[in-house]
Amino acid sequence: MSILSGLGEFGLGGLEGMDLFEEEEKESKKKAAAEPPKVEEKDLIYEKTFKCPVCGEDFSSKIMKTGKAKLLGSDLDLRAKYEGIDSVKYDVQLCPSCGYTALTRYFTSIGSAQAKLIKEKISNSVRVTKYEDEVYSYEQAYERYRLALVCAVVKKAKASEKAFICLKSGWLMRGWRESLQESGGDAKKIEELQKQEEEYLQNAYKGFVEARQSEGFPMCGMDETTIDYLVAVLATKLKKYDVASRMVSSILASSMANARTKEKARDLKEQIIAEMKKAGH
Repeated sequence: MSILSGLGEFGLGGLEGMDLFEEEEKESKKKAAAEPPKVEEKDLIYEKTFKCPVCGEDFSSKIMKTGKAKLLGSDLDLRAKYEGIDSVKYDVQLCPSCGYTALTRYFTSIGSAQAKLIKEKISNSVRVTKYEDEVYSYEQAYERYRLALVCAVVKKAKASEKAFICLKSGWLMRGWRESLQESGGDAKKIEELQKQEEEYLQNAYKGFVEARQSEGFPMCGMDETTIDYLVAVLATKLKKYDVASRMVSSILASSMANARTKEKARDLKEQIIAEMKKAGH
């Protein structure tokens, strides 16, 4: 029996068969049809051909479509976050022929003496995994970052390059951990990734501090003020509050720092003060 049955007594018998929520269902279907499809990682990457500067072989690698991916924001330590993709996974290039691996920024910047070291210490023994998937998994991306760091050490790269690899490796661990937390992943693995992130960021801090004393700017595509801010953030994460406070004060007093960086530095200063109070300093 319909909930609207018996309307005949009101002279409305022709309305007894009406669907109570028909209009709402129609509207819901319209909205669903109008909603844009969910952004998928595979739609935000493409295959790009590279020529290896060490062995001369051409190879293809997956690259993020920077113009298509929607930027959602960034973490305190400048890790950019995009909708539907972790851009960090696609910032390392690996030659499958000789094993030479580096961040995209540094891939072609290698001298003949450095290339010789890669051939001698990497190419003769490295085993490179062949990737068949549509996207890079975190495991695959981690493998690429590890090889990039090894190659950087072997070719005697500058401290800033090694620090940048460590920083991005820390970001990779964070993204991996967040993806597992969202999917209810293994708690032990999440804890392991947290520790790995901290270790990478410690090395990133060490490398950038060394680089500031021995290298010029721009560094890793960043100016002096941005590097100082990054060092301050890393120092805060490592609870080196004296260093962090000193760096923040330097940024706030600098005539070179823009308004946006100074605003971020003020926010960081408040965080440092709050953390120091909590720690009883």
